[in-house]
Amino acid sequence: MPFAIYVLGLAVFAQGTSEFMLSGLVQDIAADLGVSIPAVGSLTSAFAVGMIVGAPLVAMLSLRWPRRRALLAFLVTFLLAHVVGALTSSFEILFVTRVIAALANAGFLAVGLATAASMAGPQAKGRATSVLLSGVTLACIAGVPLGAVLSEFWGWRSAFWGVAVISAPAVFAILRSVPATPADAGAPSVRHELRALRAPKLLLTLVLGALVNGGTFCSFTYLTPVVTNVTGLSTGWVPAALALFGIGSFVGVNLGGRLADSRPGQVLAVGGVALLAGWLLFALTAGNPVVALVLVFVQGTLSFGVGSTLIAQALYTASEAPTLSGGFATAALNVGAAAGPALGGVAIGADLGFRSPLVVSALLVATALVLAGVARAIGTAGGGVSKANRPVERPAEARS
Repeated sequence: MPFAIYVLGLAVFAQGTSEFMLSGLVQDIAADLGVSIPAVGSLTSAFAVGMIVGAPLVAMLSLRWPRRRALLAFLVTFLLAHVVGALTSSFEILFVTRVIAALANAGFLAVGLATAASMAGPQAKGRATSVLLSGVTLACIAGVPLGAVLSEFWGWRSAFWGVAVISAPAVFAILRSVPATPADAGAPSVRHELRALRAPKLLLTLVLGALVNGGTFCSFTYLTPVVTNVTGLSTGWVPAALALFGIGSFVGVNLGGRLADSRPGQVLAVGGVALLAGWLLFALTAGNPVVALVLVFVQGTLSFGVGSTLIAQALYTASEAPTLSGGFATAALNVGAAAGPALGGVAIGADLGFRSPLVVSALLVATALVLAGVARAIGTAGGGVSKANRPVERPAEARS
C-alpha cells in the first residue's frame, strides 16, 4: 500500500474521534454552555445528518477539483471547525461547527475512498478501503477514550483541541505524499456519474451496507446497558467491553480488506450468516458474562468485516463513478448508523428490555440476507442479468 493511503487513514482517525467523542462530553458541554443534555445530544444528530446529506452533495461539488486540493480543503475546514468549536462560548456556534465539520468529513471520506482506491490499483480496492476504515475503528479503541481522559483533566474543549492537533500532521503529510495531479478535464461529469449510480447491483449493495451498519450501531449504541443491566457486570467493565468491540472491528476491517479483493462472495455469504447467528446468540446468552464478552469481540469483527467488504464492492461496482460511489457509500453507512440506534431506542421504549437492540440488529442483518437472496434469485431467473445483480461478485476489472 502506498504511504499516502496510511496518511488518509490518520485523517480518518481524527474525524472518527470527532464523530464519536461527544458521547463522553455531553454533561460537561451542557454544564459549561448552560443548555440541556438533550440539546447537546442534538450535536450528534446534526453531525449524522451532515454526513448523510453532505457525502454525495459535497462529492458532487468537488468532482472537478484535483484530488489533493479537495482533500486539503476538506481537512483544513474540518480542523478550523474544531478550533472554533473549542473557542466558542455559544451553543449555536458550536452547533454550526458540528454541521460544517460533518460536511467536511463527508467530503474528505468520499474523495479519500476514491483516491485510495485509485492509488492502490484496480485489484486492491478492498485493502485500500480497509486502511481508511481502520482509522474509524482505531478512533473507537483509542481516540474516544483519549477524548474522555482529556475532558476529565482539562475540560471538554481540550478534546476539540486534541482533534485539531491530530488533524494538523495529516494536512502536511497529504501535501507531501498525495500526488499533485491536475484536474482531469476528461473526468466523468456529474450527470455521467449519477447515471452510473443507477445500476441495480450498486443500489442493492448500498442498501445492504446501510442494513448491516444499522445492526452494528444499534447494538454498539446500547452496549453499556446490555453489559450492566443484562450481563450484570459493573460499570467498570464498560470500557473493557467497548474496547473489545473496537479491537474486533479493527481485526474485522483488516481481515475483510484482505479478502474483499479475492473472495468477496464468501465473505458476504458466510460472514453475513455468521453475523446473524451471532446477534441471535448474543441476545439469548447476554446474561452470561464470559459468553457476552466473547461475542462483543466476535460481533465487532464480523460487523466490520462484512461492512468493509460491502463498501469495497460499491467501489468496484461503480468504477465509472469513482467519487460519487464513495460519497453514496459514506451516506449509506451513516443512514444505518442513524437508523439503527433509533430503532433500538424504539424497542427499548416499548419495554422490550435491553436485549431488544440485539434482536433488532439480528432483524436488520436478516433483512439484508433476504434482500441479497431475492436479488440473486431474480438475477438467476433472468439469465444474462444474473451477474449484474449479484452483490457478492467482483467486477471484470478486478478479476483481470
